[in-house]
Amino acid sequence: MKDTAPEPEMQLSVKSSRREDKTRGLMAKDKESDLEQATDPTLTEDLALALLARNALSAEAIEELSKNANLSSARRVRVGMVVHPRTPRRISLKLLRQLHTFDLMRVALLPVMSGDLKGVAAELLVSRLASITLGERISLARRAPETVAAALLLDKEPRVLQAALENPRLTEAAIVRVLARPGATTALVQAVCRHGKWSPRHEIRLALVRHPKTPLAHALRLAHSMPPALVRDIVHGSQLSEKVKTYLRKELDLKV
Repeated sequence: MKDTAPEPEMQLSVKSSRREDKTRGLMAKDKESDLEQATDPTLTEDLALALLARNALSAEAIEELSKNANLSSARRVRVGMVVHPRTPRRISLKLLRQLHTFDLMRVALLPVMSGDLKGVAAELLVSRLASITLGERISLARRAPETVAAALLLDKEPRVLQAALENPRLTEAAIVRVLARPGATTALVQAVCRHGKWSPRHEIRLALVRHPKTPLAHALRLAHSMPPALVRDIVHGSQLSEKVKTYLRKELDLKV
């Protein structure tokens, strides 16, 4: 009796299974090779970066790289490990604290980074603001994430404050929050009053009218464009000086 040939579907299944076995074997071989390279005490910075350029690099290999004493001070390798999608979180957190200021900023702005790591990077930047140079603060104010730009609105140097107000990542809500803080300076309030982009925003206008450091002329100008009921609420519910409240009441009388 003749043997019957396997069905076409069975042939395809066998071939597919063989391909999968071969792929798994190659992946296992690559993983073993990666680990071997990562643990090599003579591994150079360029070769380490070549490894980190591979998205498929295993977490185990990255962990071994992080232990390699020869690469512990290599700036680019540290950054490469932090941004790699397979780096264990605990390693990324440890390395973040060792990054230079502008490397931290780049990490905080990377779309592919997880939100929590970007948040940690931004917090680390804020914690360093008191110890970095004026030029670095100006550069950060222009380009850094919103959290950092908002913190720099309280900087005593006018150039930093102005740069932060021009940061494209800064939002209306962030400015309102900073204006509500006890540390909000007269310079900040006046800069926002004069700013062409921010002063027309509704929530910012309300915050400015309520703010005790807003110059009287600005407060009256802003109140003049608001509904009387809103101005009345501001007068009754704010910490404004009696002088300012008196002028705002007069503004209300003029509208009646």
